[in-house]
Amino acid sequence: MNDAQTIMSFLETVHPYDSLPRDELARVASCFSRREVPAGDTVYRHGERLVGLYLVKRGGVEVLEPSGDVISVLGPRNSFGERGLMRDGRAATTARATQDAVLLMLPALEFRRLFDSSPAFERFFTRRRSNGYRASDLTTQKVADLMARKPITCAPGDPIRKAAARMRDAHVSCLGVVEDGRFVGIVTTGDMTAKVVASGRDPSAPVRDIMTPDPVSLGPEALGSDILHIMLERRIGHLPVVEEGRLVGMITQTDLTRFQAVSSAQLVRDAATAEGVAQLAEVTARIPALLVQLVSGHSAHEVVTRLVTDIADTVTRRLLALAEETLGPPPVPYVWCACGSQGRQEQTGVSDQDNCLILSDQTLPADEAYFAALARFVSDGLNACGYVYCPGDMMATNPQWRQPLKVWREYFQRWVQQPDPMAQMLSSVMFDLRPIGGDTTLFEALQVDTLHMAAKNSIFVAHMIANSLKHTPPLGLIRGFATIRSGEYKNHIDLKHNGVVPVTDLGRVYALIGRLSAANTRARLQGAEATGVISISGARDLIEAYDMIAQIRLENQARLIRSGRAPDNFLAPSDLSDFERSHLRDAFVVVRTMQSALGSARGART
Repeated sequence: MNDAQTIMSFLETVHPYDSLPRDELARVASCFSRREVPAGDTVYRHGERLVGLYLVKRGGVEVLEPSGDVISVLGPRNSFGERGLMRDGRAATTARATQDAVLLMLPALEFRRLFDSSPAFERFFTRRRSNGYRASDLTTQKVADLMARKPITCAPGDPIRKAAARMRDAHVSCLGVVEDGRFVGIVTTGDMTAKVVASGRDPSAPVRDIMTPDPVSLGPEALGSDILHIMLERRIGHLPVVEEGRLVGMITQTDLTRFQAVSSAQLVRDAATAEGVAQLAEVTARIPALLVQLVSGHSAHEVVTRLVTDIADTVTRRLLALAEETLGPPPVPYVWCACGSQGRQEQTGVSDQDNCLILSDQTLPADEAYFAALARFVSDGLNACGYVYCPGDMMATNPQWRQPLKVWREYFQRWVQQPDPMAQMLSSVMFDLRPIGGDTTLFEALQVDTLHMAAKNSIFVAHMIANSLKHTPPLGLIRGFATIRSGEYKNHIDLKHNGVVPVTDLGRVYALIGRLSAANTRARLQGAEATGVISISGARDLIEAYDMIAQIRLENQARLIRSGRAPDNFLAPSDLSDFERSHLRDAFVVVRTMQSALGSARGART
């Protein structure tokens, strides 16, 4: 095996290189050079021009601040030198071999090319772990969490006309001015008005003639209070966010207004008083911003999903009220129930609708038209508000899921007594029912009787266990992940179906065994621990695993929203740090272990 092949084999085990396509990885491997450094020798000194990024293949290296304090002790697969490369090309630290070391060096130009072309590469070398604090208002938010998206930039030599067109097309009020990767100034719509239009300046002149050079800026770790103080003191409306000379974001007064205008209480209040579907849709359109704010404030996932679900509940109840105003009072009592993520109070930034109607047994055939119209009104309204129609037609608009209480009793009785695959699937959905609006006593009687009947039937329980094991965590060989192999989400993992759903399925079975009425997954796991359905240690491990998976899912959605994309449930493992990837895999191992334990202990049928 030649040197390039040896280096490539090594890079395949190192993040983020392992995220590169194979042909690209081969090309990058050929760019690396090998260097042997005896123990005690210096790799580079503070202030020296860096020739590239270093990667430890064997041995050890320590990194020192200019003061001489050791800040890092590195081993195989660790990189160093990126701080200087991303700043001005000069070493920000001193690096020294602590033992005989073999280093691989990626030339600076190739590092910059990868940094600019590979999102995974950029994220890895710019990522900063949070310190775990919790924030609830603007002043204690970090600047990095307030930035809505990456900044739009221009070069100082660009014509003013071109910069103005870029601001217009991007719908922004300012541009960062960047030269050779370094932030050098800012140009705003105010500059265009005062220095070009009002002054009669030639719009073909360069941007440098009107920009504000070296403006005041903040780093990503600064707080919202710093932004407010600077904007008020300097009377400015745009504040660049700069890290080691590189523009990483832009904060505007609009961003601050947007942040302060979004709260779950405000959205619930607006939904409850909305006069029609259009106003409700305006409310739900603000949910992505709320999700970003809550995740940025380091709220626990169960808090975020509960608050997001509360808005969906309010929207649903408002639609029911509007339907009754339009159609008149209902002929008999009913209860509108949600299942799926809304039923479990676990909605995120991506949710379809799953619902049903349980009607009083006093319902007459003539009443069917009223409830069909009510179901259509509410379901169409939910769809207009972003809760799209269920692809499996599990909605009250389907006559099958709009029935009197006695029919629902027959449904569950048949599913329990004849647990074929369809019955298992339907039971899994319907065991997550939660009443949203109407006469809740209709649901309460059904739930108590159904849980008692189902828990007594050992054959049904065994089939439900088997059904719960069909979704498996994405565990690959040799401490890797089993990622999607083709299509739009190639090399991603599905944090819904292979992440939270396996835990949701376990929680549902535990609730069935313990006859627990809770629909929320975390509450079910806690209830299973309290009632002895699972051991204390098993419950706590599983809850911690679930918390990590669910939190990473939300953080990924928030990251997508910040970048201007629609949130989804797909994550590239390469987007995570080595620390996060290791712990996420450990969480999946816990889930898989609990699945195996449940299947073995309860005799799951296949």
